[in-house]
Parts: sequence; structure tokens; C-alpha cells
Amino acid sequence: MAFKPLHDRVLVRRVESDDKTKGGLIIPETAKEKPAEGIVIACGEGARKDNGELIAPAVKEGDKILFGKWSGTEVSIDGEELLIMKESDILGIIADAAEAKAA
Repeated sequence: MAFKPLHDRVLVRRVESDDKTKGGLIIPETAKEKPAEGIVIACGEGARKDNGELIAPAVKEGDKILFGKWSGTEVSIDGEELLIMKESDILGIIADAAEAKAA
């Protein structure tokens, strides 16, 4: 894929949610909500302050993130459904359990 987001925009692939509840009930496709978790595929160079200084993005390619339910714009790139959103729409980075213990 040859797509590079501009400024403070981020390209995200949604992470698919489980088909079952914790109790073991199967959730039908029509009742599923779109997941609010994703993997960062590409980042822009960052936002600019009024004086022109570059503010580097806080996320990087490969980060697992949590974003708002209505965040981003859905796009199709190379036949894959992805989201483009501003970095400010990202609520946080999801750390693995091992990373969280080390921090």
C-alpha cells in the first residue's frame, strides 16, 4: 500500500471483536457494534503550531489504539476497509500486559 496520511492524520485498521460473550453466547452479525480498537497502519508527520514548529505524533505504526465510537472516515484502500482519523480522535494506546507491568 502506498498511502501516507497528511499532517496529524492516522490510518487505522479496526481490530475485529469476539463472536461470543464472556458467558459463551454467540453474537449475530446484525447485533455487533463496530469495534473501537484498531492498529495504526500509517501516521502523518504531525501537526504544526502557529509558529510553524512541528508537533510529532504520539502514536506510531503498529500501536494498538482505542478511539471514539464515531471517530474517523471510512475509506477503502487496496480493497481493505480502513479509517482515517485525526490524532486527537484517539483516546489512548492499549499496552500489552507485559508492557504495563514493566512501566
